[in-house]
Amino acid sequence: MVAQTGGTAAEEPSNEPDKPGQSEQSMGGLLLQLNTMGRAFISSPHRNQLLLLVVGVFLVIIVTAYFQILLNAWNQPFYDALARKDLSEFLQQILVFLAIAGGLLILNVTQVWLNNMVKLKLRQGLVEDLVGQWMKPRRAFRLANSSKIGVNPDQRLHEDARHLTELSTDLGIGLLSASILLVSFIAVLWNASSGFVFEVYGYSLAIPGYMVWAAVFYAITASLLSWHVGGPLISLNADRYAREAEFRFSLVRVSEHVDAISLNNGEKDEERQLNLDLKAVLMAMRRLVTATTKLAWVTSGYGWFTNLAPFLVAAPIYFAGNLTFGGLMLAVGAFNQVQSQLRWFVDNFSLIADWRATLLRVANFRHAVTDVDKLQSNASRIEFTDSEDGEIKLDGLVIESPTGRTRLQEEKVDIKGGDRVLVVSEAGANKTLLFRTIAGLWPFGDGNISMPKDEQVTFMPRRPYLPQGTLRQVLSYPQPVAKFEQEDFKRALTSIGLGHLTSDLDRNVRWDKDLGDEEQQALAFARLALQKPAWIVIDEALEGLDEETRDKAYGVIKNDLAKSAIIHIGRVGARAEVFPRTVHLVNDRGVLEHEDPDPPENTRQSFWGFGDDI
Repeated sequence: MVAQTGGTAAEEPSNEPDKPGQSEQSMGGLLLQLNTMGRAFISSPHRNQLLLLVVGVFLVIIVTAYFQILLNAWNQPFYDALARKDLSEFLQQILVFLAIAGGLLILNVTQVWLNNMVKLKLRQGLVEDLVGQWMKPRRAFRLANSSKIGVNPDQRLHEDARHLTELSTDLGIGLLSASILLVSFIAVLWNASSGFVFEVYGYSLAIPGYMVWAAVFYAITASLLSWHVGGPLISLNADRYAREAEFRFSLVRVSEHVDAISLNNGEKDEERQLNLDLKAVLMAMRRLVTATTKLAWVTSGYGWFTNLAPFLVAAPIYFAGNLTFGGLMLAVGAFNQVQSQLRWFVDNFSLIADWRATLLRVANFRHAVTDVDKLQSNASRIEFTDSEDGEIKLDGLVIESPTGRTRLQEEKVDIKGGDRVLVVSEAGANKTLLFRTIAGLWPFGDGNISMPKDEQVTFMPRRPYLPQGTLRQVLSYPQPVAKFEQEDFKRALTSIGLGHLTSDLDRNVRWDKDLGDEEQQALAFARLALQKPAWIVIDEALEGLDEETRDKAYGVIKNDLAKSAIIHIGRVGARAEVFPRTVHLVNDRGVLEHEDPDPPENTRQSFWGFGDDI
């Protein structure tokens, strides 16, 4: 983040979790979130494979429903055989049951495999889409400096995406299965209860589909009560996931800085902060437990009463002598199937609430990532163009940030190939923000920046990025290793005083942990010596080196990078023979002509177009 590197270009994100508002929990909000995820699905290269798997699931469920109907129909002859004590018919029905159960076993195993494959492909497509959108040029940086959504995206990309795909698969296939079984067994139950006749004070009363209407009434009352009691679960789940993400982020931060914490005896302070974050997680979980317990009274109560309900519904017909025992069991079985499918919403309400909360987080993340480039701002923007004559040009450059405004004292700066330019600043001027502005990461201000067309410009920040991999891969990053010879790697390491690492070129470790800070910075200069880019912009990287390593870095600049144009944003005192030309960054007290001199209080809102709550 900008604020972590000396230029508070964006205020620190809020620690408050992104709780869903009323509109986000509404049907309109749900449709908007589903539309966002639907676009990701349509553009996924795994779309066709996923559709084939879903078709397979659909066919298996259809066949399973047919076998379930056969199994329910089997109840009548089986229980009638028991009532008659007919042994031969009893044994015959046992064989029929084994055939039906065998078919159902094969179908169930097939559906388990298909379900898990759907989860796998759905997660692959979702995460690849989210990572692809997030890793488009400059998006991750801008998102991290615009909203708390961009502070710890790992939680949404990993745990939330996994949870969403698994819940979507389980709930989606469950709903499909329930719908197919419901349609199938409504017909069975309607036929089973078509001959039900009530005898009331000597009058006969027939109600068409009597048990169907009883099952519908039973399920609707359970669903409405579940919605009333379990509604708060959506926001409570969202709150819990936000708190979990913050706790995980705190743990990662401590793990990354454990050496500095130990050196400063800061374990107690960190333990206190971690316990506060854990307390927030536990508090969110406690509220969730309370709400889930209330819902359990409804779901469990209806679940237990379901064992008795169909018998109570059919009892008047059975005791009136208008129904055999086998017919009673067939009707009870069909009633249980119908009402259990109708009660799908009741049985899965807590999972649906969990799914809504997870969908909210993932959809909001994707929405923020895809829209961060489109957002308009009240602040003026620097114009970025291609330089046709192969030069870097900085014309009338003014950089605007929430903490102030800086500008180049020189109105026009032209940098040709091979030039060496030192940029120095007065107190309070944000040099790192200038570095990021030239790189195109910070677009706010005025003036024009022209970069050489179709030529690579290498940007070297204060703290180098060392990707995971072998030392050879670290040195060649982001170019392929095969582009360079073995001797090139050794020569680059030796030139900066890291010759002792030449035997470790193929060792794969966390180099940002294995090497000290100065060695990491020296490794960044070795990377320049290896790749020899034509254009280099450096942000105070020389100042962090000891005198001996700095001398070697100057040697790399004079010898290995003799043909490279270098802009060094640094301090007064850099060697004049290496950087003969100086440009000045100064604080600007003026006001841009087309800007409101009295900006709104929420500066970040005016810069990025949105606040924390996306």
